[in-house]
Amino acid sequence: VTGLTVRHVGEHFQRSNDTISRYFKKLLFIFSEPPFYITYVQFLTGEAIHPKIRCNPKFWPYFRNAIGAIDGCHIPVSP
Repeated sequence: VTGLTVRHVGEHFQRSNDTISRYFKKLLFIFSEPPFYITYVQFLTGEAIHPKIRCNPKFWPYFRNAIGAIDGCHIPVSP
């Protein structure tokens, strides 16, 4: 959520970098496999890309070939 490094998150929660990485990986798999993925990830139908993304040269090159996102939101993620 914060975009902090593993080291900073580990220090904040008083856990080792290995523990933080292991749980990040577990959550990544939970969000990318059934049933969560099937329930919440839906592919776009037609040209449903938000104008804020389509008209912004900062975002459009990276989202040009995007096929969808959770609830239509684009979520920045940093390991």
